[in-house]
Amino acid sequence: MFPCPDNNDKANPSLHIARAFCFIASLMEKVLLLLLLSLASSPSVFSFNVPAIFTFGDSIFDAGNNHFLKNCTAQADFPPYGSSFFHHPTGRFTNGRTVADFISQFIGLDLQKPYLQAQIEVVNGTQKNYPSNGINFASAGSGVLRETNKDMGVIPIQDQLQQFQTLVQQNQIDSKLVQQSLFFLESGSNDVFNYFLPFVTPTLDPDAYAQVMLTEVVHYLDTIYKLGARRIAVFALGPVGCVPARSLLPGAPTDRCFGKMNHMVKQYNLGLESLVKDIPIKYPGAVGIYGAVYDIVQRLRAIPKHYGFSDVSNACCGDGILRGMLQCGQEGYKICPNPYEYLFWDYFHPSEHTYKLISKGLWGGKQSQVRPINLRTLANLTLSSV
Repeated sequence: MFPCPDNNDKANPSLHIARAFCFIASLMEKVLLLLLLSLASSPSVFSFNVPAIFTFGDSIFDAGNNHFLKNCTAQADFPPYGSSFFHHPTGRFTNGRTVADFISQFIGLDLQKPYLQAQIEVVNGTQKNYPSNGINFASAGSGVLRETNKDMGVIPIQDQLQQFQTLVQQNQIDSKLVQQSLFFLESGSNDVFNYFLPFVTPTLDPDAYAQVMLTEVVHYLDTIYKLGARRIAVFALGPVGCVPARSLLPGAPTDRCFGKMNHMVKQYNLGLESLVKDIPIKYPGAVGIYGAVYDIVQRLRAIPKHYGFSDVSNACCGDGILRGMLQCGQEGYKICPNPYEYLFWDYFHPSEHTYKLISKGLWGGKQSQVRPINLRTLANLTLSSV
C-alpha cells in the first residue's frame, strides 16, 4: 500500500483528499484480511446446509454398483473408462466424473460411495458405519420400470429404494441427516430406448408407456418423502434419441436425432416437471426442483464451439457408425485423442466435459436450466423439520 501523507500541512486541500483515500484503503485492507482469515478457518469457501447426497438412477449416475454384481452384464469397470480424471476405471460410464460427483464437489462433500461397496465395508468390518456424506444407489442399465434390462442383472429403481429404506428403518442412517440431505433421481433413458428395440413388440402406445413410467416416479417420491427426504431434485432425461447407440436400431436415422424417441422423452419430461411442481402441495415441508437436462444438452448441441466441442454426434470411444455400435473398451474399439471435445464419451453416455457443463447449469443456472430454484439455492435453504 502507498504511504499516507502526514498531517503537517493542514491547509492543503489535496492532502485532505489523499488522507481520505488512504483511510478508505486501509479500512478495505483490514476487511479483506478478516475475510481471508474467516475463509481460512472454514472447511470450505461456502457453507451449505447439505451434509449428504443420496442418488438413485441408472448409468448416468452409477458410481460402481454394478461392479459388485457378479451376474450383471452392464459394466464399465475396465479401461479406458475413468481415464481422464480418476486415471483408472471406477465403474462410472464415462471418462471421469458424473453430475452427482460435480455437485458433491461444488458443495464440498467427498464423492459418494456405491451402496454395494459401502455395504461390503460395513459387513466385513473395515468401516463401522455407513458413510455420512450420502450413498449412491444408482445401477447402470436400470429403469423406472422393474422389467427394464432385468436379464442383465441390474438393480431396478424399486430395489434401490428398498436398499435405502432398509438402512433408514434399521437406523443405519440418521433421520436428521436424511432431512437435510439432497436426493437425486435420474432414470428412464433405458426404458425409452428399449421401447424401440426391434425384438420388442410394445403393448402400449408411446404416451401411455410414458405415463406408466411416471407412475413409478410417483412411487419413488412417495417413498423417499415418507423416509424423511425434504430436498428433492428430479432430473429430466437428455435427448436419448441423439445418442450414438441409435445406430444399433433398424430404421433409426444416423444423420440426425431419432425424432420418435425424443418425442417420448419430451412427454416423459413434461410429466416429471408436473410432478415436481406438485411436490410443495403433496409433500408438506419438501422442496423439489426440476433439472431441465434435455434443454441444457440441446443448447450444447446447437452452439458446440461456444462450449469447446468439435463433435456432438459421434462417440469419442467405440466403433462403427457414429462409434455407436460397440461399447468403449471392448475388443476393436477406437478412441479419440481429446475426449474434452466430444459431447459423447461412448455409445450412450456423455463425456466428463459434458457432465461438467450440465452440472454448472443445474448448480447455478437460470430457470431455463433448472426450476423453480437452482441446486445452489436449494443447498442453501434452511428447512424446518416436519
